[in-house]
Amino acid sequence: MTKAGRIFLIALAILCSTILPAHAGVAEAPGEKLEVSLITYGPGDIYWERFGHDAIELRDTASGEEVNFNYGVFNFDEKNFFFNFARGQMHYLIDAETTTDEENFYAQAGRSVTKQKLNLTPQQAAALRDFLLWNLRPENAVYNYDYYIDNCTTRVRDALDRALGSVIKARLTKLPGSMTYRQQTVRLMSAQPWLMLILDLGLGPYADQPLNAWQESFLPEELEKNLRSVTISDGHGGSQPLVQNETLLSPNRLSVPPATPPDLRIPLGIAGLIFAALIIATWRYARLIYTLLGSAFLLVAGFVGLVMLILWTLTAHHSAWANANLLLFNPLAFILLRAPWRAYSNITSSRFANYALLLQLIALLLAMLMHLLPGVVQQNQPWILFALPCWLALAWSLRQTTHTR
Repeated sequence: MTKAGRIFLIALAILCSTILPAHAGVAEAPGEKLEVSLITYGPGDIYWERFGHDAIELRDTASGEEVNFNYGVFNFDEKNFFFNFARGQMHYLIDAETTTDEENFYAQAGRSVTKQKLNLTPQQAAALRDFLLWNLRPENAVYNYDYYIDNCTTRVRDALDRALGSVIKARLTKLPGSMTYRQQTVRLMSAQPWLMLILDLGLGPYADQPLNAWQESFLPEELEKNLRSVTISDGHGGSQPLVQNETLLSPNRLSVPPATPPDLRIPLGIAGLIFAALIIATWRYARLIYTLLGSAFLLVAGFVGLVMLILWTLTAHHSAWANANLLLFNPLAFILLRAPWRAYSNITSSRFANYALLLQLIALLLAMLMHLLPGVVQQNQPWILFALPCWLALAWSLRQTTHTR
């Protein structure tokens, strides 16, 4: 059975429970019998678990039934799933699980489980329940997933905010966020260094915009933290915290992500200098190794640039659009692929290759100058520090071949 079919059966079971008055359950419980909680699951060890997860729990205090609603389900059996994933048109689903089954799964995996019981009026709780059940219908269950602005946590956030009459948004948009999308991504992915570097390289200026607390609540742990600052009316002219109480149901038993993102400038700068030194040394003393190193660098630079160009022009991955790293790595590198082999044979580069190299050096200069201009958002200094010595060393070696000719 597909995931979509299972979701439909769960929704049907919840709705069918209305025929049992003595055990009405969540679907038919009056608002005053509904308890609403935010369940937050800590990050896992696998890369797709690094951002954490969350769910809305509804509990019928009369029957004891507890159901978790979450928006983090996708279906591998969907037609063209991987093609849609590549072009940034991913389809996710809302799911409903019994609370015990879902929370036990995360607890057994060693991930923390935190429950925040929320102060909703009976009318707000009933409205939230009705919205979630409406959302579970097959015709409403699917949504277009976006990593930062429409994901499993923003859907939970928005559902709660909708039931509360936009109280959460009104509060959190006034508070500054602590990090940017890029910083949060790098921080949480730092346990997988290669994937962290690939994501950082592929993110454009969109990922560096300043965030408020509402926007930064795309992360479960940020939403959990930010809800603690939200207050609502107590119905008597005063106010009360939205979070009535908070309970750690299961402690974290995995490695904890760092509190701040790693600074990539020093390691990438050192890596660039080491590669540049290897280019110069092998040009002098091991010309075949120089040729292989230079060709590998150009091949990777061209391929990376081609991927970034495709992400910008042919996909809906807007967080990768207008990536300034295209000035550092771009398809111009493919034009230079023969140059190291000509240098190996002590043959000067072609005029076309020389022009391509000149354009690449101008692009490097532009990439550096961009950081001196007002209004420049993208923070790609680590990649400039890596690419600059690599390209300069390669350019020097190719020009040396021209001079010694």
